[in-house]
This record gives sequence, C-alpha cells and structure tokens, in this order.
Amino acid sequence: MLDLLAGTIRTATPILLAALGGLICERVGVFNIALEGLMLFGAFFGIWGVWLIGDPWAGAGIAIVLTSVLAFLFAVLVVKLRSDPTITALGINMVAEGITTFAMKLVFGDQGSIHASQVVGLPKIDLPFIRDIPVLGDVLSGYTPMVYLSWILVALCAFLLYRTSAGVNLRMVGENPRAAATAGIPVERYQILVVTLSGIFCALAGTHLSMGYVTMFTENMTSGRGFIAYTAVIFGKADPVMVLVASLVFGAAESLSYRAQQFGSIPSPIIMMMPYLITIVALLLRRERRRKAAVQV
Repeated sequence: MLDLLAGTIRTATPILLAALGGLICERVGVFNIALEGLMLFGAFFGIWGVWLIGDPWAGAGIAIVLTSVLAFLFAVLVVKLRSDPTITALGINMVAEGITTFAMKLVFGDQGSIHASQVVGLPKIDLPFIRDIPVLGDVLSGYTPMVYLSWILVALCAFLLYRTSAGVNLRMVGENPRAAATAGIPVERYQILVVTLSGIFCALAGTHLSMGYVTMFTENMTSGRGFIAYTAVIFGKADPVMVLVASLVFGAAESLSYRAQQFGSIPSPIIMMMPYLITIVALLLRRERRRKAAVQV
C-alpha cells in the first residue's frame, strides 16, 4: 500500500506540473492541448543538456529555455495571428515529436532511446524530521525536487489567482476579454505571457519524466500524459487544488496499471489502457454535468 501511494505521487507529478500550465492558459481563455509536445520538448532537451554539460540542473535550465520558446511560438500563432488553437496545438505536438526524434538520431545515433553513462538524474531529497516518522516518512520523503516544487507551485498558483490583483486581471481576461480590454488590461499581452509561462511548467514536467523517473529519453516518451494533464484541468475545473486532486487520481491509475502487470491473468493492453479509460470517463462525467446544468437553466 505504501509503495502504491509513493508511486502515485511520483507518477502524478509530471501530470500535475503540465496541468498547472494548462490551468493558467485556461484562465486566460487559451485552449492549450500543446502540453503534450511541450512536455516532450522538456524531456528531450533536459537529457540533452545533462549529456552536454553533465549537470541535471543545467539540463533543466536548457529545457525551460527551449520549451518556453516553443510555447511562445504557439502563443503568437494563436493569440496574435488568430490561428485555430486546436490545429495549431496539434501542429506543435507533431513538430515537437519530429524535432526530438530527429535530434535524438542525429546527436546520439540512437533509434529509440538515449541512455548514456554521463546522463545524471535529479537528486533525491530526504525531508528532515519527516523522513524519521514511520509510514509518513516512506510516503512523503525521498523524491526529486520536482515533486516538492509541484506542491509549492499549486499553492503559488492558488495565491496568485485568488489573492493578487494580477490574478484578478488574469481571470478577467479569460472570463470577459472585452471588459478586460475596456478596463485597460492588455489582453493579448497577458495571454502571450501566460502561454509562454506554461512552457516552463511543461519543461519541469518533461525533465521529471526523463531525469526523475529514469535517466533516459525514449521516443515519444510522454505517451499522452499531456492530454491527461489537460483532462485534469477540466476535471479540476481549473482550480489549483482540484487539479492537484485530479492529477493524483490519474497518477494512481497509472501506478495501478504498472502494478497490475504483475498479474499475468490480466492482458497487458488492458492494463496500459487504465489511465486513458479514466480520462475518458472523467470527460464523459463532465459533459453529463454540463448537460444537466444546461437543462436546469
């Protein structure tokens, strides 16, 4: 049971980090399913930075810079040039997959994965005092800094959205952009800035995948986690705390799918479908709630 809880926290972290990026985009009225491609960018260039420099934090820094550039490109296309956000996001996802696959083969000469001896993963942190507490120490201590950072970012996002004037402006941009513009709020500037910031969240999510789970990169490593992250945003109603809860639910499903593989009587494809089935169920439940609310109105 303790292993399942610890596994849930680890697997929920990349979903949560990317979902926080999707959350702030949702709050400013930008539909962003490019989270998948942005995460993949972060995962690859984090590993590439470690391989190049030998320091995981340098790798994370390179991932943040390059992923933010890709997010900025997406923001300009959608906000400034008014391109369709769905088509543009799918294009960004395809570009990210193509660039990472090509770069992996070009730089490393690998056909499917990067796993070199000089690639160093993120360090594990044992929390003082908590690590010595029975049960609690096994569940809450011993993770990479990205896990603890994700919890801090949840609190920061909640504080920013509900306790600051910038958060009020940000929510106004998403809820009523015309009124926001009338009030003198630079709507496009807010949207471009927030979408670019979402690239930082996704870069952190990607580096956790490639340097927190394991110290390697494989082709299409995100495997749909970006889409699951956006589902967590919808399931959590774009509220930081609820998005945290939704991410833990999806993390639990992924963790359970790994452990269920130990039982040979369950077909492997069914096991691997578990997180995605829960994603579909969550979307269907949300659609049903919205339908009932519309009928009541």
